[in-house]
Amino acid sequence: MNDGAPELIEAELHRLKPARPPEALLARLAAARPAPRARREGRVQPPVVFDSWRWLLRWLAPATAAVAVIAALLVWRWPGADRTPAVLPGEGLTKSALRANAVEFDRQLVAAFDAVARLPSGEPVRFRCREWTDGVTLRDAARGVVIERRTPRLEVVPVSFETY
Repeated sequence: MNDGAPELIEAELHRLKPARPPEALLARLAAARPAPRARREGRVQPPVVFDSWRWLLRWLAPATAAVAVIAALLVWRWPGADRTPAVLPGEGLTKSALRANAVEFDRQLVAAFDAVARLPSGEPVRFRCREWTDGVTLRDAARGVVIERRTPRLEVVPVSFETY
């Protein structure tokens, strides 16, 4: 193709005049045009500032959130709150330290089920789900202290699912 051909075609296109649309189309477009609204002659009322609940909610929601954040910061940093530990490091640590005689680990199966999902490509994938409860129990026979901690855990394992 010649390098000057696009410029020649462009120049020829600029010289062409578009054809006039059919009269039937122009009449339909004119009929479909909405009628102009009559202007009201009179005073324009200024907008009322407090006219609905929307104005109240628009400012009340962020203000409430700000007050909640400030209250949380004040409570967290309140100077009278006592946050010192019962036993300071290095002070009689051997006398007051917990010595666990028996430590028990517990793992209980709460539920087991399978779930099927579809990947974005449409391929099905199967998951084997198990709900566990892990527990730890510490006992200090000398002081009669028992500390027990239970934590729920969800285990999800994908299982290959082949289709032919």
